[in-house]
Amino acid sequence: MKLPNIVILDEKDKRLHHASQEVTFPLSDTDKKTIQDMLLYLKMSQIDEEREKYDLRAGMGLAYIQLGLPKRIFVVVNEEEDHTFTNYVVINPKIISNSEELIYVGEGEGCLSVNREVEGIVPRYARVTVEAYDMEGNPYTIRVREELAVAFQHEIDHLDGILFTDKIDSKNPYKNMQNMREI
Repeated sequence: MKLPNIVILDEKDKRLHHASQEVTFPLSDTDKKTIQDMLLYLKMSQIDEEREKYDLRAGMGLAYIQLGLPKRIFVVVNEEEDHTFTNYVVINPKIISNSEELIYVGEGEGCLSVNREVEGIVPRYARVTVEAYDMEGNPYTIRVREELAVAFQHEIDHLDGILFTDKIDSKNPYKNMQNMREI
């Protein structure tokens, strides 16, 4: 596999704190190629040999704004138990419902734009239902849970100009942890 030319913005870049704009269809050929490049980059980052070969950090999701493109598009690549990959292309997403149950990632959330260790937890819904569009502009609804729910919420935050570090209470990074379930 050849590594796509993806340049990810660092958290210090102010563009990451700007809300992204709705996308109109049809997508341009450039957008379609960028989406395919993002999916391949994430897949390669999750394959040990490719990650080591290209010195990548493992990533599950990537939002357009992380490439400096303020459009409401993100992708998630989820490695399944059988070591196959499921790709999610999510355009103009809206969370239409969520569980009451809150979860957090035990080892802490990470982000390809945050190149440092971050102490603390990020409260997330255990399950969310999202309305979005695919690359052809067809609407769909998806219900995601656990790790996928965290990834979707993390990427939707990016589209709204929010980094996961913004959601950690700086005075009490493990605030209300006892009210949530660790995953």
